[in-house]
Amino acid sequence: MKNILFAASECVPFIKTGGLADVAGSLPKYFNKKKFDVRVVLPKYSCMIPKWEDKMENVDHFYMDIADQNQYVGILKCVHENVTFYFIDNEYYFSGAAPYDGDPRWNIEKFAFFSKAVLSILPVIGFRPDLIHCHDWQTGLIPVYIDNFRYLGEYYRGIKTIMTIHNLKFQGVWDTKTVRQITELPEYYFVPDKMEAYKDANLLKGGIVYADKVTTVSQTYAEEIKTPFYGEGLDGLMRARSNDLCGIINGLDYEEYSPFSDTRISKKFTTDTFRRNKPANKLALQDELGLEKNSRTMLIGMVSRLTDQKGFDLIDYVMDELCQDAVQMVVLGTGETRYENMLRHFAWKYAGKVSANIFYSEDLSHRIYASCDAFLMPSLFEPCGLSQLISLRYGTVPIVRETGGLKDTVKPYNEFAKTGTGFSFANYNAHEMLNTIRYAERIYYDKKRDWNKIVERAISQDFSWKNSARQYQELYRNLIEE
Repeated sequence: MKNILFAASECVPFIKTGGLADVAGSLPKYFNKKKFDVRVVLPKYSCMIPKWEDKMENVDHFYMDIADQNQYVGILKCVHENVTFYFIDNEYYFSGAAPYDGDPRWNIEKFAFFSKAVLSILPVIGFRPDLIHCHDWQTGLIPVYIDNFRYLGEYYRGIKTIMTIHNLKFQGVWDTKTVRQITELPEYYFVPDKMEAYKDANLLKGGIVYADKVTTVSQTYAEEIKTPFYGEGLDGLMRARSNDLCGIINGLDYEEYSPFSDTRISKKFTTDTFRRNKPANKLALQDELGLEKNSRTMLIGMVSRLTDQKGFDLIDYVMDELCQDAVQMVVLGTGETRYENMLRHFAWKYAGKVSANIFYSEDLSHRIYASCDAFLMPSLFEPCGLSQLISLRYGTVPIVRETGGLKDTVKPYNEFAKTGTGFSFANYNAHEMLNTIRYAERIYYDKKRDWNKIVERAISQDFSWKNSARQYQELYRNLIEE
C-alpha cells in the first residue's frame, strides 16, 4: 500500500474558488483503494460552510515557530466519500472572509505557515506519506521544507514530492528579505538556481526546483510553458526540468455533469434521444432568457470569467459581425467591468438575439451546457479548461482556440474523414475565430447529419477522473519505486 498526501489551499466540497478545488477533492476518490491510501490536507478556513465544521473531529494540537512567532497548529479530521481529509486550524491565519486576501505579503505568510504545518503534523497524525502531491504556489514551500527537514530528522528522509502547476501565472512572489524572515529558511535557499527569481523570492519556483516531479494539467500546456510567451518568466526553469515535467489532463465529475440524470435541465437526454430533447431544452432556455423562440436557430453558449485570458477582446471585435448571422448567443459570468458592460450593450442592441447574464448561477450554467448547440472558448491560454469538457459531455459542440487543454481535449472536425468532436482555430485572431464559428454554422445548417454525428462523438468521449487517476497512479508508482 502506497501512502499519498495531497496538500492544497482549496478542495471541494469544503471550499472552492477555482478548478484546483475540483482536482484536490475529486481525484482522490478514484484511486485504487487496495493499492493507494490517498488523503488530503487543507487549511480550516472560517469562511467554510458551517455544516462541515460539525462533521470534523479533533485530532490534536501543538505549537510551531514561523515568522518569529510561536503559532498554534490545530488538527481536525473528517472522512467524506471514503477519503480522509485533515484540516489545519489557526484563526490568526485562516479567519478571513475568503481563502485568499488582497494582500500578497499576508498570503505568502499564511501559506508558508500552512506548508510548514503540513510537514509538522505528520508524526502527530501517524500517517507517513511515501509521496506528497503539492498543488500550486500555496504549497510550493513543502518540497523546500522537506529538503530542509531532512537535515533536521530521519523521519522526513525519502518522502517524495510532486508539484502540480494549475496556472503558472500565480507564483507567490515577494521580496527575499521578508520571505527569509517568514520562512526561517537558511540564506542558502535564496539564490537564483533555487528560490530566487528576478531578485525576489518565488514560492512556486522553490517547489518546481525541489520537487521530484513536476506536472501540469494538460500535455500541451506542459509544452507551452517552456516558451517565453506562456512561461511567465520561468520558461528557462521549465526547460531545465523538462525530463521531470509531464501533463495530465484534469477530469470531470461525471455524476455531477450528466445529461442522462441532471435534474437541473428541462429534458434529460442520451446519444439516442438528444435529437429530440436538446431542441426542447433550447426552447425552454430561450423562453427563460427572453430570446426569440426557435428550436432551429443555432444557439452559442459561453460560461466564463469575463477576462482577456478568456478571449473576450476577440469577441468584442467581431460581435457586430457575428450578430448579422442566423445565431443566438447566451453568456453567463462576471469579470472585468469593460466586458460586463460590453455584453450588456450587445444584449440591448440585439435584444432577442443576445442574452447577457452578468452573475453566476450553477443551475443556469447546467441549462446553458445542455441547451446550446455550440460552446465558444477562444482563450488566450488555458492550462486545462473545464467548460469544454462539460460541453462535450452535454453534446454542445466546442469551438475553441488551440491552446493548452483545449487543444488536447477537442479534436477538430474533418468533413472528409468524418472525424472530430468540435471546431478549432490556431491563432489568437478575431477573424480567424469568426471564420471558424461560420464554418461551424455551415455544418450545423447545411450538413445536419454530420453535425449530429459530431454531437454523438462528443457525448461518447471519456474525460472522467478515472482516466486521470490511472495516469497519476502510474506516475506515483514509478517515482516511489525509483
